[in-house]
Amino acid sequence: MSAFLRAARLDISESLRARWFLFYSLVFGGIVVLLFVFGLTESRILGFTGLSRLLVTYIQLCVAILPIFILITTVRSVAGDRDAGIFEYMLSLPVSLAAWYWGKMIGRFTVVFLPVFLAMAGAAAWSELREIGVAWDLFAVYTGLLVSLSWSFLGFGMLISTLARSPDVAQTGAFLLWLVLLLFLDLILLGVMVREHVPLEVVVSLAVANPLQSFRTAAILLFDPQMVVLGPAAYVILDSLGTKGYLAFALAWPVALGTVAAWVGYRLFRRGDLP
Repeated sequence: MSAFLRAARLDISESLRARWFLFYSLVFGGIVVLLFVFGLTESRILGFTGLSRLLVTYIQLCVAILPIFILITTVRSVAGDRDAGIFEYMLSLPVSLAAWYWGKMIGRFTVVFLPVFLAMAGAAAWSELREIGVAWDLFAVYTGLLVSLSWSFLGFGMLISTLARSPDVAQTGAFLLWLVLLLFLDLILLGVMVREHVPLEVVVSLAVANPLQSFRTAAILLFDPQMVVLGPAAYVILDSLGTKGYLAFALAWPVALGTVAAWVGYRLFRRGDLP
């Protein structure tokens, strides 16, 4: 446990000194500030006012920029150490491979999640001071969704970082994965399936298997319990799982994907660096 915590602390301290972390923090903090400046807390849409309206917009922005930020910064964790020539030195220390790998992952999760959460928590604190009103149950669910999404892409990033032999290859793989999940799987592949008259249940199942789509759909569900914008797909989701069931799925499925990806990355990492 001591080695695990030291590995996590080392990764956190390295990330805090990096320029990308400052830019990363400013992006999400700046988003919240801009939303306040433009008066989203005073607007009303479909019954959502105050912080609830701001959270809806913030979550929709996070789904667009958070995954690629996490992937690009995480894929350099193992591949970057290997390219910098300190990989063998770090592994020669009296630290087990498991403690180093998982400590690095937990440290990176802390770094990538805290700015996102603190920006949202700061908005909640400011809303309390201004007596705007905070829907804490909604705040808790959104926090859980952000944890789930962050962990999912963190696991993907650790897997890519283990497979890649250089930071450039790792970043290219991260960008391609993001494109596949965002564009090809979400639009092109599903469009082909609909055109070929694949059963709606299969199309919906494949769509929500994409962690980006499951996150986005859960955010829509919190905003619109009937999910009118999804059309017939909403009936498949709500009839099969219901509102609470789908929210539980959207929270658990990306975490499971990220954990499996990270575990596969660890097995490959252990096999590749031990005789």
